[in-house]
Parts: sequence; structure tokens; C-alpha cells
Amino acid sequence: MKHAFLVFLLTLSGLAHAQVLRKRTVKLMGSRWDITLVANDSLTAVQNIDTVVAEVTRIENLISDWRSYTQISKVNQNAGIAPVRVDAEVMALTERAIQLSKLTNGAFDISFAAMDRIWKFDGSMTAMPSPEAIKNSVRNVGYQNIILDKTNSTIFLKKKGMKIGFGALGEGYAADRCRQMMLARGIRAGIVNGSGDMSTWGTQPDGTPWTIGITNPLHRDTLFAVVPLHKTAVVTSGSYEKFVVFNGKRYAHIINPKTGYPATGVSSVTVFGPSAERANGFSTSMMVLGKAAGLKLIRHYPDYQYILITDAGEIISSPGLGLKQRRLSVR
Repeated sequence: MKHAFLVFLLTLSGLAHAQVLRKRTVKLMGSRWDITLVANDSLTAVQNIDTVVAEVTRIENLISDWRSYTQISKVNQNAGIAPVRVDAEVMALTERAIQLSKLTNGAFDISFAAMDRIWKFDGSMTAMPSPEAIKNSVRNVGYQNIILDKTNSTIFLKKKGMKIGFGALGEGYAADRCRQMMLARGIRAGIVNGSGDMSTWGTQPDGTPWTIGITNPLHRDTLFAVVPLHKTAVVTSGSYEKFVVFNGKRYAHIINPKTGYPATGVSSVTVFGPSAERANGFSTSMMVLGKAAGLKLIRHYPDYQYILITDAGEIISSPGLGLKQRRLSVR
């Protein structure tokens, strides 16, 4: 769950300047996308928003694991049977995803798509699944069984029943791609926001930075911070809207792909950095790893800054963000 945590803020004064700002909200990749571009005139902005929509649609038709005709669906359909040839773009994205899995020791894993959905976060669960059911739910998960042949550009899933899916990582990749495309086309400022995976560049028409408000995960009708975007991407992963409580312990809807158990202890993680794709991988992994291991991971990557909020309301953030280290009220 990402989009509920970031509020994109515009300064109204920016709209009076020579450049124009245009925004469109559409549904792509099964989620809400907000596309905001700054251009010299309205027609240029609108035409380039069309280009962004077309590019995200193109990527979706390559990597969606919900559409039966995509290359990733063909890979899944042939799990345990045969390698499937894919485009170089799909191969490169898969390779980067596996690198993330190695960096996070499996806290991030695109083969999570094969996980049995034994946890329900719709209010219907009355008891925890058994340890045996939880263990069995991840029997087909394991990035080590994704075999890449770069020479022949093929992907092979070794075990029958395996599946891969990029989920929000694919949204981050698409947002990054669109930013690169717009810069190449001379669009000097904008935000491509794929369900909370934001890729940004330039400034608002009045020269001020793009600004986001970060929702208080413990009181979602309030903001706890307003942050100017000096990095080119920002992603928030959070768990406070979808969870269950058993024996006084909160279990979030983000599942550890290694163990089958839900993440605990962390309410939200926001990551700022040069790539929305990589920031997404880090934010998700930090939720799974928890406070100590998550902070240890992200601190190895100084190009990425973070805000982590625990279930107890503790806020830990990169020193460069200038946020006061304080505790949010849990009531």
C-alpha cells in the first residue's frame, strides 16, 4: 500500500508563470497514476502526457503477470517446462530484481507471485494460519530458482508452480522510464506518480521545488512532514491500512517472501533517491526486514535517504532530511 502515504503539493503561484502545468489522472497497471508536466504551452504538455500514458501501457503489456499474453505470463506458464525468450528490456529488469533479492537476502523477491494467499486482511480472519500452512505457502517462492540465460535472452523458472511478478517495482521502472523519455523530448519538469512510486525532475513553474506531504501512518488524516524533493524519486511503503492483530501483535499485509509471515514492527518507510525502481525495492525490503536490519541495509546506499516510522510511533530519518527525531502519538 503506497499511494495513501504521499500527498503531492503544488504552489498556486507557480501557475501564473510563463510555463504551463498540466496534470492528468489515469488508471494504468491496475492502479492510479498522476502525470504532471510543465511545458511551454498546453498542447505540448497534453501531447507529452499522451506519450507517458502510451509508454506505461507498453511496459504493462510486456511485464504484467495478470495478462495472459505478456512475456512474463509466458515465462510463468512455462515454469518447470522450458525457458522463454524475452526482450532485452525484460531481461535487464529481471536481472536488476534478482540483484535486489541478493542485496536484501531475499526480503525482496519477484517470485513472491507464487505465494499462497493464506493471510486475509479484509476482516475475515479469526485465527492465525498454522505454522505448517505458512511454511507451505512459500514452497514455490525463491529467486534462486529463476534462471537467466543472457546469451539467449531467456528466463526459466525451475519449479512447476513458480511465478514471477514485478508489482510495484514495475511501476517504479515505468515512472523512471517516462522521466528519461520526457527529458529527452525537452520537457524540463514534471512528476510521474505511479500509485505512489514518484519519479520527478525539474521544478515547479515558479522555480520552487516539487513538494510532498507525508501522511502520518498512525493518524492518516494528518501530515507529519512536508518535504521538498531534491532527489529525483520518492516511494513510500506502508502497512497501517491493511493488517490483522493476534495476541496483541500487529501483522501487516506485506509478507516476508522467505518465511511467509507478515511484516511486523514498522508502519511505513519512505525512500528518496535517484531511481523510483530501486527506491521501491528498498522501501518494501525495509518493511520486511524491520527497523534494525532495514536501517542497516539502506545506510549502505548514501544516494538514498529514508524516513522510517515504527508501530510505536518512533521516527528515524536520514540526517540530511533535517527532520526532528521524535515520536508520533499512537492514539
